[in-house]
Amino acid sequence: MGVKEEIGGWLRPIVYLGRNPISLTGAVLTTSSAFTIIAFWFFEIVLGGGAYKYPYAGILFFLILPGIFVLGLILMPVGALLRRYHLLKRGELPRLYPRVDFSQPLLRRAAALIVVATVLNIVIFSTASYEGVKYMDSVQFCGTVCHTVMQPEYTAYLHSPHSRVACVQCHIGPGASWFVRSKLSGLKQVFAVLFHDYPEPIPSPVTSLRPARATCEQCHWPQRFMGNILLVKKHYDSDKDNTSETTVLLMKVGGENAEGPQGIHGHHLAPGVQIHYIALDRKRQVIPWVSYTAPDGKTTIFRSTVIKATPEQLAKGEHRLMDCMDCHNRPTHTFQLPGEALDDAMQKGYLSPKIPYIKKEGLIVLKVNYPSRAVAHQRIAESLEQFYKTQYPQVIATQNTELQEAIKTIQQIYARNVFPKMHVTWGTYFNNLGHMNWPGCFRCHDGNHVAANGEVIPNDCSTCHDILAMDEHHPKILSELGVH
Repeated sequence: MGVKEEIGGWLRPIVYLGRNPISLTGAVLTTSSAFTIIAFWFFEIVLGGGAYKYPYAGILFFLILPGIFVLGLILMPVGALLRRYHLLKRGELPRLYPRVDFSQPLLRRAAALIVVATVLNIVIFSTASYEGVKYMDSVQFCGTVCHTVMQPEYTAYLHSPHSRVACVQCHIGPGASWFVRSKLSGLKQVFAVLFHDYPEPIPSPVTSLRPARATCEQCHWPQRFMGNILLVKKHYDSDKDNTSETTVLLMKVGGENAEGPQGIHGHHLAPGVQIHYIALDRKRQVIPWVSYTAPDGKTTIFRSTVIKATPEQLAKGEHRLMDCMDCHNRPTHTFQLPGEALDDAMQKGYLSPKIPYIKKEGLIVLKVNYPSRAVAHQRIAESLEQFYKTQYPQVIATQNTELQEAIKTIQQIYARNVFPKMHVTWGTYFNNLGHMNWPGCFRCHDGNHVAANGEVIPNDCSTCHDILAMDEHHPKILSELGVH
């Protein structure tokens, strides 16, 4: 049997059974979507299109059109199989399908078209699958497609130290297993958004997050957690002059050296160290039980003398191996409190402390419960302008440029931290790093977690930092260090 006869044998059932409305519809869907996809690729690659800038365009070209393409491919054999079933049921299925005559130019061109189309379909399907996965892993897809739901987290991300790190690098990390798990979880989230079946605000912490050792430590190597960091924090009073007070801390970040584990990271993350704890609440703020395994393998159990937990409560609590996220629980999606945000803006020079009472008035307008972000933007400007027009008209006359910059900065502070639609307001999301605004370190380092031998988890300030200056107007230590 020659090549033509063999190909003809394969084509006979395809040509005969393929003549049905379902298969033809599939062919039209596949062909039209294929040409559209190819045209879009040309636009995206050659002309520099912007699908990643416009998330809903990306959904159309990376997800919906490839879905239509695949649907068409599925309909073609389904239609042929259905026609075969109906012909067989009616006893009309031929024992020998009509011969395909390649001497006819039309059939030769049709056969060649089928071969070319098959190869092209494989290329399109492979490329579309890759581009679809790539798009679903993009920051734009994660942050802007579900606009209302993800707006708080996406806004915080854009203003974070990790704003150039893709979401998937922290939320998924390397490896196929977590990639599959994330996509299955994402599918549930899509349905939750479609049916508005999601909590407001989104709860924290994320319980399904991959362990930090497989994500954070891809960049932040434990071997590099060492040394001390000089931390200078300014606080501005709510008086007329916005009087500043400076605190200087020497943070014992630590690590490991010849003497063993040192400082914060050394005692928590050195090789051989393992800390397990039990939290009684979903937010991991109530911790009655801690287990510490030292590098030498010795394990010590600490129990809280204040939080009286029964064995049943301990059994039902969340049993967790401590990692980076237990202290750095918001390394990217960080929300500030109003006073902290104003102090930070003034320290960085975005908000002039030369404007009388700007700290006090800024706090007042930020703490108002506005119905929407648009209303907040308008009323913050109106309230501040009205205050200075009536109380300090000289500011309008001589410092209006600084005042307008201050108003803009305060509006931005509100916009970064408050999202009425998602019920996210000041203090909604706690930060475990430190212990000033939330328990943080003191969840365990409260002086009340005691071992059977009398050993206590320390809560002395010098354990984690040395206080070089506390609320001083002009700390001498900064002059000595040459820091201004």
